[in-house]
Amino acid sequence: MRAICVDDEPLAVEYTLGQCARLEEIDDVRGFTDGQAALDWLRDHPADLALLDINMPRLDGITLAARIKEMHPQTAILFLTAYKEYAFDAYAVRPAGYLLKPVPLEKLAAEVRYLCGERHPSAPEHIRIKTFGNFDVYVDGKPIGFKLAKSKEILAYLVDRQGAGVSRAELFAAVWEDRPYDRKQQKQLDVYIRSLRETLQAYGISAILEMEKGILRVRPDTFVCDAYLFYSGDSDTINAYRGEYMSAYPWASMTEGILFWNATNKN
Repeated sequence: MRAICVDDEPLAVEYTLGQCARLEEIDDVRGFTDGQAALDWLRDHPADLALLDINMPRLDGITLAARIKEMHPQTAILFLTAYKEYAFDAYAVRPAGYLLKPVPLEKLAAEVRYLCGERHPSAPEHIRIKTFGNFDVYVDGKPIGFKLAKSKEILAYLVDRQGAGVSRAELFAAVWEDRPYDRKQQKQLDVYIRSLRETLQAYGISAILEMEKGILRVRPDTFVCDAYLFYSGDSDTINAYRGEYMSAYPWASMTEGILFWNATNKN
């Protein structure tokens, strides 16, 4: 895999290059402190992965990502940033992931392994996930039942992340907002995750969820999802969107805004 990293801070570029050098999946990585220089290099050297800072002068990371996608649509974008508030704008360019600095090696490694081919070749049609309006999962046209509502919400949040890895602490902070992530809550979270895995296994769809070293993610290529079809530009799905997305979950409002903005600008 060929990768580039772009950050206006030289030390940050050096750090990311060092992280990438320790990953066997990446055999060629180049660093840049200027977005335009990265674009100039990419014209003759297509990259599989672009690791981008967001808050940069002259050419910010989100604009840079959009230009990279125009040049090489298959390049995966992974944002590395110290600012959570950029997440809303970042998802407008459909990144592969969004990691907060400083990025631990194991989290970066998990994202790269996933991007390198741990996906199934095609999504089975018999598993469909509905996010427009309320969140539901269907197997062969029938909705599955969850024993615990929080287990269902955990899956919904992972679907919202579009395959990006999520740590248990991040998951807890998103779903439970201001509650402290203490030992008691960690055990409770384990109960919900265990119930979720048992439900998926009971319906024969356990492959949609992946867990490795405390990182959870869904595997987008194992199911069909209306939001993912929307992002891919499917006209029927775009026309079917009515402004609601996972209505039961407050954390989904950010993505709902992105969907609404895209629907408004495409129609």
